[in-house]
Amino acid sequence: MMLFKKFTNENVSEKVTVKERLAYGCGDFSSNIMYSAMAAFLLFYYTDVVGVSAAAVGVIMMCSRLFDGVSDLIMGVIIDRTKSLFGKARIWILRLVIPYAIGTVLLFSVPTGWSQTAKLIYIFFSYNLAFTVLFTGINLPYATLTALMTQDQYERSVLSIFRMILATCGTLFIKTCTLPVVKFFGDDARAWTMTFVVLMIVFIVLNMFMFFVCQERVHEESAEGGQNQVSFIKGLEGLFKNKYWLLMVVSLFAMYFMMSCFFGSAVYFTMYNMGNDGYYAMVSNLLSIAQIVTLFITPFLMKKISKRYLFMGGMAVATVGFVLSGLTTSYSLICLSSVIKGIGFGCGGATMFGCLQDAITYGEWYNGYGTAGMGNAASSFCMKVGSGIGTAALGWILAAGGFDAQLKVQSASALSSISIAFAWVPVITCVICVICMAFFNVDKYYAKVVEDLSQGKHRGE
Repeated sequence: MMLFKKFTNENVSEKVTVKERLAYGCGDFSSNIMYSAMAAFLLFYYTDVVGVSAAAVGVIMMCSRLFDGVSDLIMGVIIDRTKSLFGKARIWILRLVIPYAIGTVLLFSVPTGWSQTAKLIYIFFSYNLAFTVLFTGINLPYATLTALMTQDQYERSVLSIFRMILATCGTLFIKTCTLPVVKFFGDDARAWTMTFVVLMIVFIVLNMFMFFVCQERVHEESAEGGQNQVSFIKGLEGLFKNKYWLLMVVSLFAMYFMMSCFFGSAVYFTMYNMGNDGYYAMVSNLLSIAQIVTLFITPFLMKKISKRYLFMGGMAVATVGFVLSGLTTSYSLICLSSVIKGIGFGCGGATMFGCLQDAITYGEWYNGYGTAGMGNAASSFCMKVGSGIGTAALGWILAAGGFDAQLKVQSASALSSISIAFAWVPVITCVICVICMAFFNVDKYYAKVVEDLSQGKHRGE
């Protein structure tokens, strides 16, 4: 894989249009139809609708996420080698948008009349088809599209903000609409399938809008002389020498572990601990709304506060929200905790990937060679593993507490296990993020790093 490339732009001065920004953001809105649905409802669908073991599903998801991390690296090579009239990235969105939609529908179409073993086999293959293969195949090209639409750093930042805002709107949409649509179709196994048929139609429309509106202006060429080509082993060695990259990887792993465990447990918490699944939409939506509002504010905050402190502060605020939700089942207080968490997530979501890129840039200066491609791919791998283990952990925690989907009223131990997944596991992961960022003092080197790299210099030169 060619890790470093020289970029040329035929239209350097051309700005990305507002329509393109909106279209690009729609890509993550649509992606979150699946990702947020999986985080919030997939385990619930498997346990309460299909009737399979939470622990068994947890093992499947954890193993599958390991496969998914490998598929990221493979898809990265494929994108690098792609040549088409539509560019390197957009062509894969066109090719995979319908297969991806079909794969997602199959994910929520487990035959309920099959045996437990047959159901688990179906879940394994449909999950890996939908997520490991098709989601990777369409999401990585989407993520790559930012760099191919423009070289302008401001425009890239604006695209990222549009992406984050609309991604959060996608989460808000899926959490608001899913359960009411399921109930509209009959609130049974078939209703879940029909719901995702409708959602995947929305997904296809939004992705085709993005495909036709967004442009790839940047054309990649191989670096001359091959001097910037770094072997896999050397690149990996460089990453592990970079303490700031390691701190960010731990933080991102913890973040994605927490999000899978927390979001997946939310429907259980409202249904069983609070005693009303109708609370779910408001509890979840307040978090998303607070996150969106915070995302609009963070560009102004970053002019006064460094990304590191904003990220650390966001996780500290989120910790307060999780502690509150672990101490009560009061509807009003849980809603308040959701707002607090949303503020924390907004600060963290706006800054964590910027901190990651700062760490990767520092690594280039520290090691004398860059590992941007590998650094981002390896980070993506760790995030997906964290997400997979988080979902698995939720299943194991529920199983350890004696959760029984057949019971309308759960035992005290089962309720405690739900509370642990909903509040106390996230508290631990948020604290881990705060500790990591306390040591993430790359800011004191960064001005020199940028100055040296602009002159072609590295540490010790």
